[in-house]
Amino acid sequence: MNKRWAFGEKPDNADVKKLADELAIDPVLSTLLIQRGIHSFDGARYYFRPDLRHLHDPFLMTDMEKAVRRIEDALAAGEKILVYGDYDVDGTTAVSLVYSFFKKRGENIDYYIPDRYKEGYGVSQQGIDYAAENGFTLIIALDCGIKSVDKIAYANELGIDFIICDHHLPGSELPDAVAVLDPKRPDCEYPYKELSGCGIGFKLVQAYSEKNNIPFEEVSCYLDLVAVSIACDIVHITGENRVLAYFGLQKLNSDPCVGLKALMGVAGRPTDYTISNVVFLLGPRINAAGRIDDARHAVELLISCHEEAAVEKGLLINEQNIERKGHDLSITDEALGMIESDEVMIARKSTVLFSERWHKGVIGIVASRLTEKYYRPTIVLTRSNGHIAGSARSVLGFDLYEALYACRDLLIQFGGHKYAAGLTLHPENLAAFSDRFEQVVGSTITETQLIQEIRIDCELELKQIEPKFFRILNQFAPFGPGNMAPVFMSSNVKVAGYAGLAGEQHLKMAVTQNGSPVFDCIAFGMGEHLYMVNNGKPFDICYTIEENVWRDKRSIQLNIKGIRFSEE
Repeated sequence: MNKRWAFGEKPDNADVKKLADELAIDPVLSTLLIQRGIHSFDGARYYFRPDLRHLHDPFLMTDMEKAVRRIEDALAAGEKILVYGDYDVDGTTAVSLVYSFFKKRGENIDYYIPDRYKEGYGVSQQGIDYAAENGFTLIIALDCGIKSVDKIAYANELGIDFIICDHHLPGSELPDAVAVLDPKRPDCEYPYKELSGCGIGFKLVQAYSEKNNIPFEEVSCYLDLVAVSIACDIVHITGENRVLAYFGLQKLNSDPCVGLKALMGVAGRPTDYTISNVVFLLGPRINAAGRIDDARHAVELLISCHEEAAVEKGLLINEQNIERKGHDLSITDEALGMIESDEVMIARKSTVLFSERWHKGVIGIVASRLTEKYYRPTIVLTRSNGHIAGSARSVLGFDLYEALYACRDLLIQFGGHKYAAGLTLHPENLAAFSDRFEQVVGSTITETQLIQEIRIDCELELKQIEPKFFRILNQFAPFGPGNMAPVFMSSNVKVAGYAGLAGEQHLKMAVTQNGSPVFDCIAFGMGEHLYMVNNGKPFDICYTIEENVWRDKRSIQLNIKGIRFSEE
């Protein structure tokens, strides 16, 4: 697939030079800092030296005092407290954190994870009924609940109080809960708005600890769970999240909780876990529990205190992830075949696919894979409880939610955001919905939006990649949304010594530029370029810079994101 190269905004040269002189760094590095909103020595120090003292006062969050007071009253009276959370990574880590903390302070505490298929996302009536039938009088809802106005009203009728800890955008009406903790609510002046659901749970625990003189070490021990949630829920790694992720990764790599240690063991532990490692190695395994069986398995793992039990649970979850992969690959292959065999579908600007045989737990993953392949808004649907349900994914700049809104008369329900959504419809509306969705997308999407973009931060000469440059560049981590690993472009490079294939699809080579040192490169999925790079002519590359570890030897490697030849 051809990709469009696009440069980020270039800061004023005077500002770049001023900051480079103040910090005694390469102007390319000061350019990267300014692009991240850092313009001064003090700003750079704050950025490069995360400190737990940078965490905000949790009581700045609206309703935090009410939430802490209600929990104090419940613990003092011996009330039964139910910790309730979603079945994904953010929800299960949040439940594990809050449950583990308060379980040490009261015996009448349990947790509840809704069934993905029977109850769906968020606070369910079935969950509230479970609480009522078992005598729970307080529910702490994590990573959900901000739009559950009717469900909270139902709980109130049954005499059950709610504390909501959510990070999603609220609707026009807030639920009538004892406390609603959500930095995105309009009347909340909390300084940072992008916390994960687990992050909100952490702030609740932090606030309770401060109020009750509990040492911070009894809170910070859960930072590894927070880091996993931040990585896997794809929230911004800026501001307070960057501090939480930084120290959470330290905890994960030095002293992970028993459950995460077991999971890292079955996943295959790298030398040092990064945000990317968490996303690709730990996240899918934690998610697999809810996709294939029961997300309670994930919580049971993450709250484990005994290594043997944790290893057993980790192996179970790993097996569920292997099963998930099997469904994922077979459905993806079948879906690709459906597209490639249909000329009408190939020519469309959207993809809508349905099979009643597909496993509902993996169709979101399949939709993402198809979007990567064809780079257009994609919906994958299957049969569910007598209806058709599915997941939708979008491309950069196209508002998927608005497109679904334009088809709302054909849907039973839908929800999500600009780039990912879920939907349900009656079987008899499938053909009409597919045509309408294509009509909406075709009339609103631009040709530019249908071409995948590589966002380039700076142009760089290879000779600038020396040890000090690389050492400072590493301090930009942890990388993620809002603080992505910088992408550089170097022009007129040539193969130095070798270029070949790794496997059938990946290109490995070494390159140089105008007498610079030689750098090893890996270009995943770009094996088709082997002939062209080997013809002796110069070409342009865009790439990230990373450390490669092989047999305990460390070296700088360029991870190629795009290759461009002069005729292009």
